[in-house]
Amino acid sequence: MAGFPRIVPLTVAAALLMENLDSGVIATSLPEIARDLGEDPVTLKLALTSYLLSLAVFIPVSGWVADRFGARNIFRLAIVVFTLASIWCGFSYSLEHLVAARAMQGLGGAMMIPVGRAILLRAVPRQHIVNAMVYLTVPALIGPLIGPPVGGFITQYFDWRWIFWVNVPVGLLGLFLATAYMPDVREETRVPLDVTGFFLSGLGLSAFIFGLTGFTGRLLPPGMAPAMGMLGIALLTAYLFHARRHPHPILDLTLLGIGTYRAGVLGGVLFRIGAGALPFLLPLLLQLVFGFDPFASGSITFVAAIGAMSMKLVAQPILRYFGFRTVLLWNSFIAAAFILIYILFSAQTPVWVLIVVILLGGFFRSLQFTSLGAIAYADMPQNRISQASTLFSAIQQTAIAVGVALAAFSLETARASRGDINLVQQDFSWAFMIIAGLTALSALVYWRLPPDAGQAVSGHSGKFPKR
Repeated sequence: MAGFPRIVPLTVAAALLMENLDSGVIATSLPEIARDLGEDPVTLKLALTSYLLSLAVFIPVSGWVADRFGARNIFRLAIVVFTLASIWCGFSYSLEHLVAARAMQGLGGAMMIPVGRAILLRAVPRQHIVNAMVYLTVPALIGPLIGPPVGGFITQYFDWRWIFWVNVPVGLLGLFLATAYMPDVREETRVPLDVTGFFLSGLGLSAFIFGLTGFTGRLLPPGMAPAMGMLGIALLTAYLFHARRHPHPILDLTLLGIGTYRAGVLGGVLFRIGAGALPFLLPLLLQLVFGFDPFASGSITFVAAIGAMSMKLVAQPILRYFGFRTVLLWNSFIAAAFILIYILFSAQTPVWVLIVVILLGGFFRSLQFTSLGAIAYADMPQNRISQASTLFSAIQQTAIAVGVALAAFSLETARASRGDINLVQQDFSWAFMIIAGLTALSALVYWRLPPDAGQAVSGHSGKFPKR
């Protein structure tokens, strides 16, 4: 692998470590945060969706800003914003303050994720993309690996506010590495910012996701949530017509004309709706229904990251032997099955069984994420990578936000039908069945891929080698 610039993905990984660490600790600590703030635990979905919504709104402008002011400058600024917002989260004393601070974190994350990926994809030769993703994601997976037990430990024995302040040293490390080693890449030709497209897409996504999030419960006045959802759909529809006429739309939907990119994006939407809901559902199930304390809950759920990390070591051989189409198609059913298994969990289920199922589920979900990320750029022209990364990231974060909102909606609807404010195991069963079905439904997208799809990246010839 001569000439492979390992320091670049490792530098990006340092920042993504901070972002992933934050996601891991807050998911485990949601019940305790809700208790301390005097809120319903399901209402704390806003702490997750506000962050994801901020990502989805500001990611579209990140590519233009990086090309205008330099990718390295924006990447460093993003780290600073994210770190300061983390400090603010720790000082929040109401749900409104926490949601606002999480939205500010999303602003920083919106610049870190796509800009870092664009730098990586431009600095690494095409034949090393899969290996670059491994170098990038393995260090970043340390966040989800240590996030749940660390978050649970801090919450159980200290104060949940410290789960955000642990981002500070990681942010300082990422800032140092970005300053010392990050190349300052940017497009040679700059295009004007699509201001109209930015507001149509940003406001449309905001209204749609917030309307979906507030569809049940007492978050919004009666009728406001569906009205906001319809407004969001109308604005996003208006953006579709706008993008067709604009020479440089902020979200370039013509990229979906590339078959491998379309499969990575559209198939990834359904898959991420399902997978994105799990970090929200599992800690609530383990703590509110099974009676685990935060540290025990985090110590169980973190094994999903172990499964994910172990998969990264074998991703390239698997894709080389089976190819993208076979892996994406059949692995979507496998991942869905491991989500469906959660409905069989109970307070009497042995801990080792929980651990094995969560670990294997993490392995197969990670295989799907890696494959989706790699095939999306397999046939992407070099000069369109920035726009492709922006669109991919915006749709990805929107899908995860929809997954969290849909899972919360399922829980709230199920308990409301029983006339109870407490959550029981049956409420979670409905949620797991819904998101497992959506995960399996993503296979319809991969079915239409040719056997040799993404061959330049996977190395698969389209035929299985003879024994």
